[in-house]
Amino acid sequence: MSGRLLTVSQYLSGADQVKCIEMFPSSQKEFTYDFQGNVADYTFEADYQTLVVDSMTYDRNTGEPNFTESTIVGYFANAEIDANAFIDTSANTSGIIKLTIPKQRYTGNLIPDARTNVALTIASFKWTNTTANVTDSHRWAIIERYEPDVTPGNPRDEVGFIAL
Repeated sequence: MSGRLLTVSQYLSGADQVKCIEMFPSSQKEFTYDFQGNVADYTFEADYQTLVVDSMTYDRNTGEPNFTESTIVGYFANAEIDANAFIDTSANTSGIIKLTIPKQRYTGNLIPDARTNVALTIASFKWTNTTANVTDSHRWAIIERYEPDVTPGNPRDEVGFIAL
């Protein structure tokens, strides 16, 4: 390799420190960001994309996901998160912004207790200070987990899967 490509582990531990969580596809989660100052002149947007990772393990001591040997084998199309529905800016003059990562990010099949062909949704939350014209972002890596409402199966066999 050229040495310029990131492994999954390097990507998830990147400069803006991706936080890794596990969720059921039918679950949504709200996060509160405190910018510690008036952000009324900021714009906010979010999107997500589901990747399929060939394998993953868990650290025996911490229980944290380990992607050291993981490779992205494919992906699904990017999707925008509706800012009006999922980004609450009502307290923007106090610096408080609430982001909700919506449910049904990934709607395809999942392997129960998957350690191979894992659906990993990357949600990106981006804000722009329009006065200073500076943009920053934060990412969440969501390990999509099997639940009874999801058909057991390999994400790589789903319609819309794009192999790398």
